[in-house]
Amino acid sequence: MFNRTTLLIIVVALAAGLGLLASRHAFSPAPSNPLPQTQAVRLFQPARELPPFSLRQSDGTPLVPGELKGHWTLVFLGFTHCPDVCPTTLATLAGAQKQWESIPDTQRPRVLFVSVDPERDTPDHIGEYAHAFHRDTLAATADIPALEAFTRSLSLVFAKVPAAEGAPADQYTMDHSATLAVLDPQGRMSGVVQPPLDAKAIASDLTLLTRATAP
Repeated sequence: MFNRTTLLIIVVALAAGLGLLASRHAFSPAPSNPLPQTQAVRLFQPARELPPFSLRQSDGTPLVPGELKGHWTLVFLGFTHCPDVCPTTLATLAGAQKQWESIPDTQRPRVLFVSVDPERDTPDHIGEYAHAFHRDTLAATADIPALEAFTRSLSLVFAKVPAAEGAPADQYTMDHSATLAVLDPQGRMSGVVQPPLDAKAIASDLTLLTRATAP
């Protein structure tokens, strides 16, 4: 468990790391097949391979790297007891999802909601929560060590914040990154989308990227 000071240090360190990563990509040779210019998505090129991971989807099946291939995917961290950021973000992403519904299912971009609160968020519960915003939203979670490894690979963070003094212990909250990780059709870390989020811009970017990388 982290306190807020520790979390702030981690966030600053990761932000610096993202800046360094972005600068390295900015000065790396241009790829032979550059991706289109995007509005909301900040692309990293070349994309970064993710280490092995294993999450549990809302239907109980494993979510492993191979499951994320074939589509552009937006990954968002959150938890179902979140009072503001999570529902607002998922509602915005649902607006983007509605705009790309005409794309064939085999290529359609995806949204993956990852709960960082496995103590309270069962797979069934996160599925109901995510699908209330959009039926196509994927939902997954895991134990804390697996979640820490997965989120670290995306340069995202989360931490449990204890309940206020005198409040029930289960009234804790979770601090987590509001940035979205962008995975390409090979399941690699390919970029980020940072708040404030714009559904129209996100939908336009993911549609362009999908068309640019369609087989």
